[in-house]
Amino acid sequence: MNAHPANDAARQMHIGLLMTANGSHFGGWRLPDADPATSYQLQHYVRLALEAERGCFDFLFMADTLALVPTQLPATLGRAPPIAHLEPLTLLSALAAVTQHIGLAGSATTTYNQPYQVARQFASLDHISNGRAGWNLITSGNPAEAWNFGFEQHPDHADRYERAREFAEVVFGLWDSWSDEAFRFDKASGRYFDPAGMHAPNHAGQHFKVRGPLNMARPPQGRPVVAQAGSSEAGRALAAATAEVVFTAQRDFKGALDFRTDIRARATALGRDPDGITVLPGVAPVIGATLAEAQARRQAIDDAFDPLVGLDALSAEFGIDLTPYPLDAPLPDELPASPRATSRRELLLATARREGLTLRQLGARTASLGHWVLCGTPATVADTLEQWFREGAADGFIVMPSALPSGLEDFVRLVVPELQRRGLFRTRYEGRTLREHLGLARPGR
Repeated sequence: MNAHPANDAARQMHIGLLMTANGSHFGGWRLPDADPATSYQLQHYVRLALEAERGCFDFLFMADTLALVPTQLPATLGRAPPIAHLEPLTLLSALAAVTQHIGLAGSATTTYNQPYQVARQFASLDHISNGRAGWNLITSGNPAEAWNFGFEQHPDHADRYERAREFAEVVFGLWDSWSDEAFRFDKASGRYFDPAGMHAPNHAGQHFKVRGPLNMARPPQGRPVVAQAGSSEAGRALAAATAEVVFTAQRDFKGALDFRTDIRARATALGRDPDGITVLPGVAPVIGATLAEAQARRQAIDDAFDPLVGLDALSAEFGIDLTPYPLDAPLPDELPASPRATSRRELLLATARREGLTLRQLGARTASLGHWVLCGTPATVADTLEQWFREGAADGFIVMPSALPSGLEDFVRLVVPELQRRGLFRTRYEGRTLREHLGLARPGR
C-alpha cells in the first residue's frame, strides 16, 4: 500500500506521462521543431516511452476517444489535432516489447465496450508486459461516439456512471476467474490447468449478464492497476469505490488539496485504505534556464494556438455560441443562461473574472486540455511540485508536456534530477510491476 501519510519525509512522489502525439497544448504541433506526421509512426512513441523510462516515470498513459470531438463553430473544423490518434491497447502492446520497467496505462470506455472484451485486453497486456498494465476506466464524454456504435442518443451522465460501476464489478470478477496456481502445465500428469482453480463470476445484473470465466490465466499483477478521472459527484464516487490511481485537473493548490482530501474521505467511508489511492493532478510544465526564458517559451506555444480553437472549446464548455463577443475584450458581466452548468464552466468563469482575462486569453487556457501550466526554471518548477506534494495536495503528478518530444526531454533532463536530489523521486526502479512502482499490494483472488 501507499503506507506513508502526506507529511512523511520518506514519502516519494509518483510521476506519470500523458503520452500524446505532439504535446498536450493544441498549438504544440505547429512549433518549428514539431513533426505532426509522427503521430502515426511507432518510432516516435518508442522514443517517448524510452525517455520516460530513462526518467524512472511510474507509467505512461494514453487517453482515448472513439470519435472526432464535434466542433461548436464550423470554422474550427480541422484546425486542431484530435485528442487520440492510434488506438491505445495496440500501441501499448507494441511499447511493451521495447521497454522493461515503465507501466503502460490506457483508457477504455465503459459506455461503448463490453466487460469481457476489456478484461481480456488488459489481462493480455499485463501478461505481455510482465505485470505493467493499467486500465483508465472512463465513461464517454464525447456524444459523437454514439453515432459510431449505432445509437442516435448518447446516454446521460447518471446512466453512464451507473453502467460504469457495474462494468468494473464484472471486469474485476473476470480478472479473478482463476486462482494463481490453477494453470499447472504439468506434462507428467497431463494436467494443463486444475478445474478446481476456475471460478466463473456468473454475473447477472442490470446492465450485464456475463458467465465467464476469462479464457486466460490470472494477470501477473492479480489485477491490472485501475485508474479513473472524474471531478463530478458521480465521478468522485466511482473513483473512491474502484480506482487505485485518480487523475484530476486542478489549477490551484487549494482546489487540489480539497480534491485529494475528498477522495480519501470517500474511500475511508467505503472501508478502503485511503493510502491505497494515488491522486495525480495534471501539470503542463514549461521550463527555461531563467523565468524570462520559460515565459518566452510559453508565449511561443500560445502564439501557435489558433484562437478560434480556444473560442470553440469555450463555447462547448459554456454551452453557448461565443462568436458574437469580441476576442480581445473582457468577458461580459452577464452571459446567456445555459443548461450546461458544469464545474469546468464555473472554474473558467471564476478564473476570467479574477484575472481580468479576455476571451482570447481565456480560450488559451483550454489549450493544454484545461490543465495547470507551470512555467519556470527547473528549481522553481521543482519547488512548486514539492509544495503540493509535501502539503498533501498530490501524491505525484501526470506530466503533460506542452510540446513533444522536447517538453518531455526537458523535464527528464532538468526537473527529474532536481527532484531526485531532494529525495522526492526514485533514482532507479526497484520493483518490476506497475503495482510495485506505485506501492500497491497485489490483490488476492
